[in-house]
Amino acid sequence: MTRIAIYDTTLRDGSQGEGVNFSLQDKLLITARLDDLGVDYVEGGYPLSNPKDTSYFHALRDLPLRHAKVAAFGMTRRRDVSAEDDQGMKALVQARTDVVTIVGKTWDMHAREVLGVSLEENLRMIGDSVAFCAASVREVIYDAEHFFDGFRRNPDYALETIRAAADAGAAWVVLCDTNGGALPEDVAEAVQRVSRAIRIPLGIHTHNDGDLAVANALSAVRNGARQVQGTVNGLGERCGNADLCSVVANLALKYADFEVLGPGQVARITEISRFVYEIANMNFRPGQPFVGTSAFAHKGGMHVHGVRKNASSYEHIEPESVGNERRVLVSELSGKSNIAEKLAEYGLEHDSALLARVLDSVQDMENEGYQFEAAEASFVLLVDRLAGRGPDWFELLNYRVNVTGKPGRDALTEATVKLSVGGQVEHTVSEGDGPVNALDAALRKALETHYPRLREMDLVDYKVRVINDRAGSAARVRVVIESRDRDDVWGTVGVSENVITASWLALRDAFEYKLAKDGRPSRTAIPAAAAGVAD
Repeated sequence: MTRIAIYDTTLRDGSQGEGVNFSLQDKLLITARLDDLGVDYVEGGYPLSNPKDTSYFHALRDLPLRHAKVAAFGMTRRRDVSAEDDQGMKALVQARTDVVTIVGKTWDMHAREVLGVSLEENLRMIGDSVAFCAASVREVIYDAEHFFDGFRRNPDYALETIRAAADAGAAWVVLCDTNGGALPEDVAEAVQRVSRAIRIPLGIHTHNDGDLAVANALSAVRNGARQVQGTVNGLGERCGNADLCSVVANLALKYADFEVLGPGQVARITEISRFVYEIANMNFRPGQPFVGTSAFAHKGGMHVHGVRKNASSYEHIEPESVGNERRVLVSELSGKSNIAEKLAEYGLEHDSALLARVLDSVQDMENEGYQFEAAEASFVLLVDRLAGRGPDWFELLNYRVNVTGKPGRDALTEATVKLSVGGQVEHTVSEGDGPVNALDAALRKALETHYPRLREMDLVDYKVRVINDRAGSAARVRVVIESRDRDDVWGTVGVSENVITASWLALRDAFEYKLAKDGRPSRTAIPAAAAGVAD
């Protein structure tokens, strides 16, 4: 089998994506996790660009890595300055990494109009920079920026640039689709041509502006590339980079002649995907291939019926092969197969009367504006209620929300909640930044004494959608709340003409689901630390 090296540039190229910002600790955590996954190269950043990257390369020396090589990234020397005197070149060597990656200009237009140098000087800049680094580090990777644009317009000069890098001692030449506009056939032709022109191994670095980054990366590998550069979840500038989750899954599971990562590691790519989302404080992308929460989700009754008989009828791979799981969605489109599949998860699939009640309720509730695709926790609680099982964790006696506003000042929101918990009345009041925040705080205050593990739970997203917008300000609204603890993420839903009521219904389900999934805990108050609350 042919080994394909995986080169991760999440920490450098991925951090250039809008809304992506990693702290120093974030970068070290991701480096360690990528090493544990079996990634071959981790690009740490540009050691001269900012203090954080400089600190990263110092801290890296105390980080024990078992497999991954960390690369310091930089550009070719400046024009009219020797490599020995260029501060950027010195910083790359002083980072003391085993690998240095240098990016240089391939496109003649870029050399003339962006760098403002002659084509001959650009060649010297490439050769001098690679040679300087190759004399001090074990491995130099040369990234040929805008290779496919340059090759299309002036193929002879594009090939001269990569020969300059190869002749100066580069261990790899990586062909970059920097603008993300290449097509798979363009990539195939260019890789074949370059393979005949130089003898060192090739890599591929693709951007996703044409929504073809993964396809182009696979095309390059099929035509001779032996390294793929990309980012976890496709993070990156503009439309992002090739998503390494998809690249790795396709190479490992669809091609029998390629080897990536280590034995059994492909089954962890969903884990690494969600880890990076969490570190970046970003929401998961549900429809992301292979690793998204919807990647193996089935909604149509016909699909679920087929999957129950033979999963391959509507799934191209087994979800477990990438560490994901199958999900059956429930909606007014659901047939009995969907409901039966969901009830099977709770050992209730043979209760035909319950199945009918659940299906009728789902269809009635969705007619009122409910949706359960993003609120599976509310569906689980609905089944519990219709099945007559599950304890009454608490009973709402009443709640009140007051919003007091004055001109030129922020509104003051106060929520009062009165509950019965095991026959004991709790009456609490809290202020918040808005009605939901105040209700959440008051509900926690009332319940955490009885159920300490609620301290582990956070609300992470809140969405409001108008259902019948023709009714204007009296329209019915749907509120979806996303919550999480140390183990799970779950969604709940509420619908009403009153946004506070809809929010309460979703909030109530969020708390009840947390209690139900953990089982009935002791009602004795315990300290947060003893409850195992994460910092």
